[in-house]
Amino acid sequence: MKIFSAEQTHRTDQFTIENEPIASIDLMERAAGAFVNWFTDQYDSGRKVYVFCGTGNNGGDGLTASRILIKKGWQVMPFTVKASGNKSSNFEINLQLLQQITEVHNIEGEEDFQFEATSEDIIIDAIFGSGLARPVTGIFAHVIRSVNDSQAPVVSIDIPSGLFCDAHSEGGEVIQADHVVTFQMPKLTFFMPENSPFVGNWHVVDIGLSRTFIAKEPVNYYYLQQSYVQRLLKTRDRFAHKTNYGRILLIAGSFGKMGAAILSTKACLRSGAGLVTAHVPGCGYDIMQMAVPEAMVSVDVNERYIFSVPDLNSYDTLGIGPGLDQHMDTYDALHKIFDKFKTPVVLDADALNIIASHKELLEKIPEGSILTPHPGEFKRLAGPLAHDFERLEKQMAMSKEYKIFIVLKGHHTAISTPDGKVYFNSTGNPGMATGGSGDVLTGILTGLLGQGYLPGAAAVLGVYLHGLAGDLAAEMLGEESLIASDIIDYLPDAFNELK
Repeated sequence: MKIFSAEQTHRTDQFTIENEPIASIDLMERAAGAFVNWFTDQYDSGRKVYVFCGTGNNGGDGLTASRILIKKGWQVMPFTVKASGNKSSNFEINLQLLQQITEVHNIEGEEDFQFEATSEDIIIDAIFGSGLARPVTGIFAHVIRSVNDSQAPVVSIDIPSGLFCDAHSEGGEVIQADHVVTFQMPKLTFFMPENSPFVGNWHVVDIGLSRTFIAKEPVNYYYLQQSYVQRLLKTRDRFAHKTNYGRILLIAGSFGKMGAAILSTKACLRSGAGLVTAHVPGCGYDIMQMAVPEAMVSVDVNERYIFSVPDLNSYDTLGIGPGLDQHMDTYDALHKIFDKFKTPVVLDADALNIIASHKELLEKIPEGSILTPHPGEFKRLAGPLAHDFERLEKQMAMSKEYKIFIVLKGHHTAISTPDGKVYFNSTGNPGMATGGSGDVLTGILTGLLGQGYLPGAAAVLGVYLHGLAGDLAAEMLGEESLIASDIIDYLPDAFNELK
């Protein structure tokens, strides 16, 4: 699913109006109807509804939704904020239509605003839409604060008022929505962790915008859908040999951290890899042989951490980092690996921390490699970052500069590509925020890369499968009880669901 900017969304509306053709007032009616359909499925009609509307088209959506709800028998109290100011034509038309069936309360100043909502009531926010470009102040800020201070659940139409669509919302008041019902496509701002207090759960409703325009419009941001990911999955050849599915080396583990090596190796095997070898320090030999009998073990000359580089000529790809430690000798080994191995690899955890401490290694990373930092590791790689939009821009710039894929882990894991694209993942849950989950992802990605998937396809497919397995595990076990090995156990179900 494409993610449009506010400007692209406006042009999509205009193209639809001109080419469907449909009057803009009728398109607003359609959008409000789609919102109401979601709303009435979600809530009971016995609850009182307060609707707060600005004077632009988002406010027009709110007025239209109010009218539709009243005609359906709901108890609705609509408010407009500073209706004496500039108004869109669609707002004025829908205000007149609504005033024919109920009183509309206008808020010009704080003295006009008397509002007490309980947890049994519902608030609909339609004050500002996606075109907002400056912080909210004045009476609008007062209304937003009052809504946030109430006990009632809040549902925003298209976007929480006060939130910028495509940029960091610095300063000003922002609605803290429990639900956001957005039109046709999600907004980029929904994927920023900094906006979690405002966005809540978001839902996309189809309002019939031109599919022709949407299909042709170029974008840099996408939201992963299962139908797209399914097309990436290869069919296995019934006459294939184990060597056809990758000869893979995982360089992982150190004293006290052999669990990371076990998890990544098991996940690599579960992802379909043919031959997997784990290169571990001497202290991990017996552990690996007993924990993962399906894998071969290469033993480092050092007992406690990775010191040496094994022969790399027989491997299709490498996964480096889980539980590795950051000893200077391990840095030397990583430096030698980059000198010798020129095909894409997967880098995680302490491999990334070593690179962050020795930035010259960035230039040596093989082109097409996949890096899997969590936010803290990425900050060490990229340097100080003011906010999440700046972090996203830096991530995209690093992918372009070093020709690498960066998998920035989080609720909507962001996969940036060397050609400037970003894919936000749609699978996964908070239960996956547990030790070892990242090691599992490293194993999956390395396994897919070793099987011959192109790096971009391996990154997208691996991240989606990892999250899907976590979702299936949480469904059975609960988010609180989820541990990293559960993700591995549910990988077969995730593959089967994709198939």
